Amino acid sequence: MNNALESDAFVFFGATGDLAYKKIFPALYAMVHRGELSIPIIGIARAGWTLEQLRDRARQSVEAAGDVEPQCFAKLSALLHYVDGDYANPDTYALLKRELGFAARPIHYLAIPPSLFASVVQGLAKSGCADNARVIVEKPFGRDLASARELNAVARAVFPEDAIFRIDHFLGKEAIMNILYFRFANSFLEPIWNRNYVGSVQITLAEQFGVNGRGAFYETTGCLRDVIQNHLFQIVALLAMEPPVTRDFGAVHTEKAKVFDAMRPLQPSDLVRGQYAGYHEESGVARDSDVETFCAVRLCIDSWRWEGVPWYLRSGKCLPETAAEVLVELKPPPAQLFADSAPPAGRANYLRFRLSPDAAVALAARVKRPGKDFVGDQRELEADARAGWACPVRAVEREVPRLRL
Repeated sequence: MNNALESDAFVFFGATGDLAYKKIFPALYAMVHRGELSIPIIGIARAGWTLEQLRDRARQSVEAAGDVEPQCFAKLSALLHYVDGDYANPDTYALLKRELGFAARPIHYLAIPPSLFASVVQGLAKSGCADNARVIVEKPFGRDLASARELNAVARAVFPEDAIFRIDHFLGKEAIMNILYFRFANSFLEPIWNRNYVGSVQITLAEQFGVNGRGAFYETTGCLRDVIQNHLFQIVALLAMEPPVTRDFGAVHTEKAKVFDAMRPLQPSDLVRGQYAGYHEESGVARDSDVETFCAVRLCIDSWRWEGVPWYLRSGKCLPETAAEVLVELKPPPAQLFADSAPPAGRANYLRFRLSPDAAVALAARVKRPGKDFVGDQRELEADARAGWACPVRAVEREVPRLRL
């Protein structure tokens, strides 16, 4: 990016919220640590806080994410500013304008519910804070197609298209970016990456915890809108897309869009919704709420490559463990030469992308046990990020889950 076009102030709405605590403060700290951030950082929220309280919150956030170097955090703390106010009040934007000072090209990050987007964008426009600025809009972007189009019209009435960034923070994870890299940097996958060899694809995003005080927010989204139609669909696109002509955003976006166009409309039999016990007792949750905290979806992608291959997506809260994983299960050999080489006697081969809490890529294959009998066991060749992507071969110690709707 040309230095003349770089933003000279970072403003983030929702500074006291969950996303800021879990993602934004650690990201800002990491940028300061790498020497990539030295501009004013202005947090905005309606919490009745002071700047010192925001700095305390930032420290707690960074400490929860990992080790903290005092000198580095001191640099981050010195960059922080805070504006407390209602997003619908023009005085809030007058205070923001004052905090921006001589900044000529600010960037505004809307880490807030979509119901507040329009009010904030219009407040920025009326106060002059949107002049020559950029805006980052977090997911979820509306509740449906109509509301998404409405939000898009509001944003484009104030900002030019090349100054609007609609993002899903999930895509910034190293393990997610590795899916794109692993698929197209390795030639051995391409011959088998299709309906002829892939039996099914499972994508799981499980969380041990509940809504954690965010009941009012979750009531407006639910599991389907919160993570499946954005996080998990983006993983589907990375796994299912055709090779882009270049790595350019436009080329990747074009191939992703083709995957979404090829998705067959869901039928009632393709979807399961559920709630964890105790959800109705959470703060901000209606006692008769039918908002799902668990969702399982079966997708079909009607394309030449994926016709007939089921894609199973599932996510939920208060599940036995917190983990995110992709399991690409291969079809068994065409002829069962050995009694245990195919289901149900033995497991099918698979490729596994573990996305969190740690990153790994594993390929499972059957190997013969020592002795005269032709029987074997499934073994994983696993590249683990924690071990510097070393590749030990190990036994499969757990049953690979299979989801059928």
